[in-house]
Amino acid sequence: MAANETAPAAEPGPRKVFVQRDYTLGTECKFETAYPTQLEGVIAKETFTDTINKINELFGTAEALGCPTYTESCLSCMTGYLLYLCIETQYSKEMKQISVFIQRQNDEIYHPRGVHIVEPMLRGLRCIEFVVYPPRPNA
Repeated sequence: MAANETAPAAEPGPRKVFVQRDYTLGTECKFETAYPTQLEGVIAKETFTDTINKINELFGTAEALGCPTYTESCLSCMTGYLLYLCIETQYSKEMKQISVFIQRQNDEIYHPRGVHIVEPMLRGLRCIEFVVYPPRPNA
C-alpha cells in the first residue's frame, strides 16, 4: 500500500449491551430494570422496562415453591429420580415459556429495530445480552 492510500473503513460490528442480575433481594433470578444508555434512540425505555419486568416475573414463577414443586421433589426422591425420565419438571416448563417469550419479543419488537435479545439461559443466568446491529446502508 502506498503512503497516500488509506485503508478501507471497516464496517462497525454489532454492539453488545448487558443487563446484569439484580442481587438486592438475594439470589433469586431477577435482572436490573435500569435503562442502559447504549439503547437510547434504539428501543423505547417503556418497551425495555416492560420486557425486563416480564422476564423477571416469569423467572419468579419458575422459582416459586408450592405444592406441585414439593410433590414433584418427593416423588422423584422416592423413585430414585427416575421420575425425571418420565415427566418434565415445572422449572423446565417455565424455562421453555421464557424462551418462547423472548423469541416472540425478538420477532415482534426487537428484530425490526436491529436488536436481538440473547436468552439469559445461554449466559448462565448471569445477564441478559442485547445485541444492537448497525443500521443497514440503503442499497
